[in-house]
Amino acid sequence: MNARLPRLCVATVLAAATTALAGPASAVDYSPIDCARASTPADRTICGSYALGQDEARMATLYGVATALVAMGQRGDLQDSQRAFIRTREACGTDTACLSRVYATRIRELDAVIDGIASRGPF
Repeated sequence: MNARLPRLCVATVLAAATTALAGPASAVDYSPIDCARASTPADRTICGSYALGQDEARMATLYGVATALVAMGQRGDLQDSQRAFIRTREACGTDTACLSRVYATRIRELDAVIDGIASRGPF
């Protein structure tokens, strides 16, 4: 079977999720963060930014896919790294450039996890 097939399936799921989130909306409309209860400066900044809200949604989708697919031992490591990501994200406060960098790094990390799963197969 084609080794790219699993990656294409994941990409299709992510594209569908992104399409469902597209349109003239604010971060409040789709962010996994409960924007009505946003209490930290970082959360409020993410909720007020369309681009950061999209980053949050993409990261959360990738995290959900990755944690569903990894072996149990690796799941704990993934959860630990997610907690570290949240601490780093919170340290950015209202700095949108910092938040963008932190999300970009986490999205790359989660993409790498999914790529690693897809490369091992079989599917």
